[in-house]
Amino acid sequence: MGETTNTVRRMHVLLVEDNPGDVDLVIDAIRDFPCDVSVASDGLEAIDFLRRKGRHTGAREPDVVLLDLNLPKLSGREVLSIVKADPGLKHIPVVILSSSHARLDLLESYRLHANCFVTKPVDLHQFLAAVGAVAQFWLGVVKLPGDAATW
Repeated sequence: MGETTNTVRRMHVLLVEDNPGDVDLVIDAIRDFPCDVSVASDGLEAIDFLRRKGRHTGAREPDVVLLDLNLPKLSGREVLSIVKADPGLKHIPVVILSSSHARLDLLESYRLHANCFVTKPVDLHQFLAAVGAVAQFWLGVVKLPGDAATW
């Protein structure tokens, strides 16, 4: 019988977050997962990254996007709307990771086809646990579009 190799595909996360402290916390929370993290600090940079424009021409398509709603240049809602309307991007799961507790933000995110909405806890340990749970689900449990290449 032929030998099979069980290699874990290294995942790629695009974190769209303008708060450097939250960037550090998210990276800390997912450090145990086999993934690379790219960071876009505003909505316009996120779209350039996803469309591989400007300084992001060599960017790798992310397996999942972690998207804050309150961003400079283009809001998270605008980014989500653009991504889900683009036939070349809409297959990428987008997780809203926001400090918002507003019902309208939640409803609008799902109306724009967010894959899930997670409110950032204020408590450090709860924040790390919430982001860890998101990473466990999206990077450890579900099959993502990029996994199709290994089937």
